Amino acid sequence: MLSKALVNGAYQKKCEELAALPDVELIVAVPPAWREPRVGVIPLERRFTRGYRLVTLPIVLNGRHHLHFYPTFSRLVRQVRPDILHADEESFNLATFLALCAGVQHGARCCFYNYANIDRYYPPPFNLFERYAFRHAAHAFACSAEAEAIMRRHGYAGPLTILPQFGVDPDLYAPAQRDRSNAATIVGYIGRLVPEKGVLDLVEAVARVPSVRLRLVGDGALRPFIEVRIAALDIGERIELHPAIPSTRVPEELRRLDALVLPSRTTRTWKEQFGRILVEAMSCAVPVIGSSSAAIPDVIGDAGIIYPEGDIAALAGALRRVADDPALRNDLGRRGRERVLAQFTQAAIARAYHDAYRSMLN
Repeated sequence: MLSKALVNGAYQKKCEELAALPDVELIVAVPPAWREPRVGVIPLERRFTRGYRLVTLPIVLNGRHHLHFYPTFSRLVRQVRPDILHADEESFNLATFLALCAGVQHGARCCFYNYANIDRYYPPPFNLFERYAFRHAAHAFACSAEAEAIMRRHGYAGPLTILPQFGVDPDLYAPAQRDRSNAATIVGYIGRLVPEKGVLDLVEAVARVPSVRLRLVGDGALRPFIEVRIAALDIGERIELHPAIPSTRVPEELRRLDALVLPSRTTRTWKEQFGRILVEAMSCAVPVIGSSSAAIPDVIGDAGIIYPEGDIAALAGALRRVADDPALRNDLGRRGRERVLAQFTQAAIARAYHDAYRSMLN
């Protein structure tokens, strides 16, 4: 498996679960760090590495989602000669094209993972990378039905499974026992501070609900604009702004909250593809509030509150509901935890990938 996403230590738990399944010998190749555009460098965290081999490879054009590649990956494939090669990247990326070329050359059955949920034309050479992947892949994975539909329209006719890229570890993302009586209601956002995530909407909504305090955790290009808006609204005493944290500290941060908000806004070039922080919060029995952007309602189901994206008044109303109703918070937290245990654990996701891999060898 080749995956820049697996620099994230919490995500590596899926690899442990996968490696523990029958007849699996797993090698995972990752870069030493990933430079996320508009956010910064995400270094490799070695957190869950039992039972499989985690290999660090040099990366070229780090931070360029469609153009980065690993110049020594083909050498690793030649040495290992895997039965299955999983390029954990989208079909139109250079890294996927080069990985699948190496896999095909050395007899591996290949697969890839697509998040793209906005249909667009890919100019050369990216459309050629996509065609090669569609022609040579034994299986494909997609994050949503929208992503699958786009792939089918672009010509992919092979086997496909809709699956989250990663689940959550319910032992790591576990509920906290705490007494929140006589305390202010704390809502939070954890993630990139970029316009499409709608964080300014959340700041505006909090300004309308005096009983709520807000914790913002993350980095990104929007940070100075958030700081200016907080000052203009004169609500600095109710908002804490913290830098991004390692993935393994996210459960601790979530357990500080009475509710987690994902206020994403659809743009011409982006809409929410999954919203992993929602599943992490639900696993911690933290109530979730999400906008109606793309995948968010499907992820939350009946375990949280959905409001129309961009509707600040509706978001403020949702914040009031969770602030004023402890019984509602408890009910949403319980439902969220149950939903995760049924659908989104790392073990369950790993078993689903294992089933797909086995089908590739038949």
